[in-house]
Amino acid sequence: MSANTPLSERGPEVIAPPPLLYLGPLLAGLGLDRLLPLPRLPGPLRLLGVPLLAGGLAIAATFLMTFRRAGTPPDPRQAPKALVEDGPYAYTRNPGYLGMTLIYGGITLVSGSRWPLVLLPGVLAAVNRGVIEREEAYLEERFGTRYRDYRSRVRRWL
Repeated sequence: MSANTPLSERGPEVIAPPPLLYLGPLLAGLGLDRLLPLPRLPGPLRLLGVPLLAGGLAIAATFLMTFRRAGTPPDPRQAPKALVEDGPYAYTRNPGYLGMTLIYGGITLVSGSRWPLVLLPGVLAAVNRGVIEREEAYLEERFGTRYRDYRSRVRRWL
């Protein structure tokens, strides 16, 4: 869609689908671990990956159910039908990205691989600059004062 398309018919212009921003570096990191192995993470640290993974999956599922109930698409490239402020959105403005970050961390810890951890700051920077900041600007333009009030009440992450 072009920039001339009304806000109500297009979503923000994010750099890529967020799941790909997480999946690509995660797979690259796991692949690098096979090609250029670093020492494995210690066992007790690896066990912490299980609750991270479970928590991330729970948050992601709740995020998707909340969007489904609101009748709005979870894909940020599509126009939202509503400003969602309930469910996990009462605690964080980005439960989907929080869930994906926890899933990424959980998989990384369980696998014992260090490379995905090395790549994680870049992932978070790309999500922040290429998705979240663009979404926030779009939502402010689309929903105005209602979004600004919501943003002042609820933290970006936690």
